[in-house]
Amino acid sequence: MSRPRLLYLVTEDWYFCSHRLPLAAAAREAGFDVSVATRVREHADEIRRAGVEPIPIGLSRRSVNPFRELRSLTEIVRTYRAVRPDIVHHVALKPVVYGSLAARLAGVPAVVNALAGLGYLFSSQDRRARLARPAVEAVFRTLLDRSNSRLIVQNPDDLRFLVSEGVVDARRATLIRGSGVDTARFVPAPEPQGVPLVVLPARMLRDKGVFEFVAAAAQLKKDGVAARFALVGDPDPDNPASIPAATLQRWSDGGAVEWWGWRDDMVEVFHQSHVVCLPSYREGLPKALIDAAACGRAIVTCDVPGCREVVREGENGLLVPPRDSAALAAALGRLLGDAKLRQAMGIRGRARAVAEFSVERVIEQTLGLYRELLAERSAAARNR
Repeated sequence: MSRPRLLYLVTEDWYFCSHRLPLAAAAREAGFDVSVATRVREHADEIRRAGVEPIPIGLSRRSVNPFRELRSLTEIVRTYRAVRPDIVHHVALKPVVYGSLAARLAGVPAVVNALAGLGYLFSSQDRRARLARPAVEAVFRTLLDRSNSRLIVQNPDDLRFLVSEGVVDARRATLIRGSGVDTARFVPAPEPQGVPLVVLPARMLRDKGVFEFVAAAAQLKKDGVAARFALVGDPDPDNPASIPAATLQRWSDGGAVEWWGWRDDMVEVFHQSHVVCLPSYREGLPKALIDAAACGRAIVTCDVPGCREVVREGENGLLVPPRDSAALAAALGRLLGDAKLRQAMGIRGRARAVAEFSVERVIEQTLGLYRELLAERSAAARNR
């Protein structure tokens, strides 16, 4: 009996490696032939070492040029017809939309659509985002609510919204909380001695609350709080909310915050920190926060979808309103001034990460979804 073919569609190879490679490797071990269609840049060898075939494509997250987008869609259709997957797994908004349309055109038997949060279109107050939302919802209704497909969302707020808006039938939607954390790698460590460090680990986007973080850091320093504040991540030019590198460097030169840029040693980053902060406007389920919780760090984040799934107010961190730098400064100041509270929250956060957010749990749930779709396909073939 031939092995079923599983194909992922993800825009960036670095994202596939950081968020989906353990799942893909586990699927291979479970008996699938696995490949990923993505923009291949620096991570092809890492993908191949996991036994996954990288297929280069040119899909861009930012492009809105109709001719380029038509070429991208055509390329995806050609890829699906060449690979002939039994299941395609689309991750994030653009791959979900383009991949679902391509799957219909290429006759792919089963489709998994994973929305990693509702993202910029649903969190931004930008006029373009607000105008685009109704059209995106209409496209979702047309493409996602089909008998041979399943929709994965990462938090119950998104699930309730999409079901209540009639975007997808509840029977074809499932909640799988993020991409999971490797709790054997992300482990607790004692707080370092010296001036406390607060880190914001994220792509440098307005919607991640970076401006509010910088304002809160400036306020706390003005108030005489002895602490360091670090932005850990790079701009993302393909995202409309990206903050220019020149702005980040100007902030760093001004002394309110440090800008560390991209880091691939996040365990060490968390171990250097005393508090982890992500004042995002909306998330699916932020991997940076579950990684921080697994490392035993207290968290300050916003009371918004996704973030409040990781942090319970007063238990493993503090929740503040979004876009409120004063409230953010107050919460950070409270934790910076109370080492015992930080450490107690870190212990509880680690326990939650192990119990609720392990990568093994996410893999088990997702492989179960693949098996369910294959079983339905087999049953339909027998009935025919």
